[in-house]
Amino acid sequence: MSNIKMYGTSTCKDCIIAKQVFQELGTDYEFINIEDDSEATRIAIELNKGVRKIPVIQFEDGSLMVEPSYQQLKTKISSE
Repeated sequence: MSNIKMYGTSTCKDCIIAKQVFQELGTDYEFINIEDDSEATRIAIELNKGVRKIPVIQFEDGSLMVEPSYQQLKTKISSE
């Protein structure tokens, strides 16, 4: 089980970009699809302080990224 969790949907453009970064860097992560999961949706909104934006990416150190760009996410993962 990965220590990185990504809350998102299968059709979200920013989620697709984040998945691409994870794949390119060979980074394991857990994708939590919030499309039909009200509990996962609630957690994603709670993590993001009530704001409805995805993806919400939670890292092992407890830090979060919300709607990161390709480069922002790549930089974060490379520094882990």
